[in-house]
Amino acid sequence: MPSDPSRLPRAGDHARVVIIGGGPGGYEAALTAARHGAETVLIEERGIGGAAVITDVVPSKTLIATADVLDLVGGSQQLGIRDADNGTAPTAHSLNVDLAAVNHRVRELATAQSADIRSSLVAAGVQVIDGTGRLDGPDRVEVLDGTGERVASLEADVILLAVGARPRELDSAPCDGERILNWTQLYELDRLPEHLIVVGSGVTGAEFASAYRALGSEVTLVSSREKVLPGTDAEAADVLEDAFARRGVTVRSRSRAATARRTEHGVVVTLTTGEEIAGSHVLVAIGGIPWTADLGLRTAGVRVEESGHIETDRVSRTSVRGIYAAGDCSGVYPLASVAAMQGRIAMHHALGEAVSPLISTQVSSAIFTSPEIAVVGVSEQEVRDGEVSGEVLVLGLDTNPRAKMQGITEGFVKLIVAPGSHTVIGAVVVAPRASELILPFTLAVAHRLTAEQVAGTFTIYPSLTGSLAEVARQRVLAPED
Repeated sequence: MPSDPSRLPRAGDHARVVIIGGGPGGYEAALTAARHGAETVLIEERGIGGAAVITDVVPSKTLIATADVLDLVGGSQQLGIRDADNGTAPTAHSLNVDLAAVNHRVRELATAQSADIRSSLVAAGVQVIDGTGRLDGPDRVEVLDGTGERVASLEADVILLAVGARPRELDSAPCDGERILNWTQLYELDRLPEHLIVVGSGVTGAEFASAYRALGSEVTLVSSREKVLPGTDAEAADVLEDAFARRGVTVRSRSRAATARRTEHGVVVTLTTGEEIAGSHVLVAIGGIPWTADLGLRTAGVRVEESGHIETDRVSRTSVRGIYAAGDCSGVYPLASVAAMQGRIAMHHALGEAVSPLISTQVSSAIFTSPEIAVVGVSEQEVRDGEVSGEVLVLGLDTNPRAKMQGITEGFVKLIVAPGSHTVIGAVVVAPRASELILPFTLAVAHRLTAEQVAGTFTIYPSLTGSLAEVARQRVLAPED
């Protein structure tokens, strides 16, 4: 039900900007519109912050933060740390993980973050409606309550669709939230899975495989591809596969799950070859489906791709004037940061402000495995395929003094520069906290800095960031062709 029915605009009331969906694309758009003086209404049915805050990014990275601590403990023996009682080296698997407590903290943090965002919206003057929004033509949105009853009709000059996506499931194995799980259901578990079978080796599958192994579960990763993380930097994927092997994650490459079924005490996943893998739980991580089926897109004339994603241009416009789309429902990049940028761009464009279109080569992304993988810009594969001219520079972290001090034994930095000008056009970082370390390279790509400028920037000694400048120095010191 709407949180405050008395504040709902009555049928026919005017709202300049109406936003359907309160995830990063929606709430950032709402804040932007309100700050520009627009009357702004945001409609959200599943919780402010959307999947990113409630069931996806915030929860998963909170869980991974706990796994990171155990990972550090497991690697601390080489730093000279010993058990105070018996002098043995500590290991992650000698510790007990209270998954109920971990997941309680996960849910609390997600709820707190959602509340913080709601407070920001209200403080900015955004009217927040707890309900379901649906297009009722090109310039009108109807609001439904939890029972499907229409409670309001809002006229709008600008509409933003930011409804997100839901997990895709195996047709032959619907998720039950107990043994067969999608990634939104993991946080209700109160016991650590004895043997978690992860179906899907993309970002989500790899992250949870890495985290649950660190937490102490036996993990089997079923990958339909030859390598984990298809589409990611090949050397980065190799490092992660080596880390998986060292930590005891079993990777079943070139294998495809046909179905999963519950047994008396667990699950069995059947591959398309007929082979069966028994475990205690299975996580299905095979992508998402946009929440666009009942959005009224056909009524409004909005064009949709065969996948269900809404067609948008680089300023988030759809095929209908005045209607924009942002986030996972638009099919651009399934990243919270991109959704937020799309939402801001949409409002700047709609309200007549100066706007820079979304530039895909400036988008940085990270995979929160152990070690983390972060990328930005042009990939080495694009260079190898002749799609882009570039020079690839690579430096392992094994020579970095801070890495040695911290016992970091795997990872590298990679810089891709344009020939001749040496302008930075792409980069990869594989390291602990790579998600933080990628920022200088992202700035370099966005502002067209050269390798010489990166190499000439002061870095702290000792630090992992020292390798960011050091890899650029390879180009500075190399003889010209």
